[in-house]
Amino acid sequence: MHWMDIVSAIAAQKHSNNIVVTASVDNISFRHPILLGNVVTLKAKVTRAFNSSMEVRIDVDAEDVPSAHKFESNSAYFTFVAIAKNGKPVEVPEVEPETDQEREYYAGALRRRQLRLILSGRMKPSDANELKSIFDIKEVK
Repeated sequence: MHWMDIVSAIAAQKHSNNIVVTASVDNISFRHPILLGNVVTLKAKVTRAFNSSMEVRIDVDAEDVPSAHKFESNSAYFTFVAIAKNGKPVEVPEVEPETDQEREYYAGALRRRQLRLILSGRMKPSDANELKSIFDIKEVK
């Protein structure tokens, strides 16, 4: 996880052109374990920006070099906040998705953000409009 945080932070720092701090990490589940001796590749990309925070998706691939077998190990979403030298959050540039996959990650980022805010107690479930729409939740009066 340490290297995932560093690589994700680099992507967020490059996007914001500011120092960043880790705000949250989503669940990290391994689809395939990385074994001793495997070569690991980490790729991170900012999927969406919200005021001073950014969601970064990181994909971890591995390769067993002797057999030339490459595989996807895991992926996760990290959230970073850009901060100025005085330690205060600063506004970050928007993300402009270009590919279909980038548009998919961008759209899902709002739902993931709402879920993170609910889980941290910073948003009421009734205010999570994006989550309500995917679960077809109706308001009860």
